[in-house]
Amino acid sequence: MTAVIETSTTREEILSVARNLIQTRSYLGFSFQDVADRVGIRKPSLYHHFPTKEALGVEVLHEATHAFRKWAAATSPVAALKLSAYFELYRWGLRAGLAVCPAGALAPGWDCIEPKLRRAVRSLRDEQVEWLSGVFSADPRNRRRAGVLAAFVFAACQGALLSARMTGAVEDFDTVIAQVRTAIAVKKFKLAPKE
Repeated sequence: MTAVIETSTTREEILSVARNLIQTRSYLGFSFQDVADRVGIRKPSLYHHFPTKEALGVEVLHEATHAFRKWAAATSPVAALKLSAYFELYRWGLRAGLAVCPAGALAPGWDCIEPKLRRAVRSLRDEQVEWLSGVFSADPRNRRRAGVLAAFVFAACQGALLSARMTGAVEDFDTVIAQVRTAIAVKKFKLAPKE
């Protein structure tokens, strides 16, 4: 029984380290050896948990998608509060200024990553855009353009994270999101006031 707990804990630690490396170095910016060194195990031991770096990357993205679903299910039923919570998720949960989204971190090396990994990235993106579409379509005035607004907000949040990562300043993220809030307000979507 102890071995099962230890293996599970090691697997979770591997995933946590890999996610952090993806978000701070990008998928192409780390190796299995980097993960092994940070976890404190030998590189061959990683293969016991993940047969390839691709499998590790896919699992990191699947976990991120699952975490987003869980987060989304727990948000307020009020559309404006949901959108504000989404901005806060990016700012605090994805550590604006210090890291980027695990899916966004794979975009720069898009032509170098495997198809299975691309599908996992798209799945996380699609999950968020679909959820945002639901948020926007809650207001009948936005139903026809909900998908466009959702894609806009997703892209703006990704870009804001990237910009803040370049400067290391969370304020750069906040500046972009303030403009997004203004643009959405002009489109007559009711937003909760910024806290």
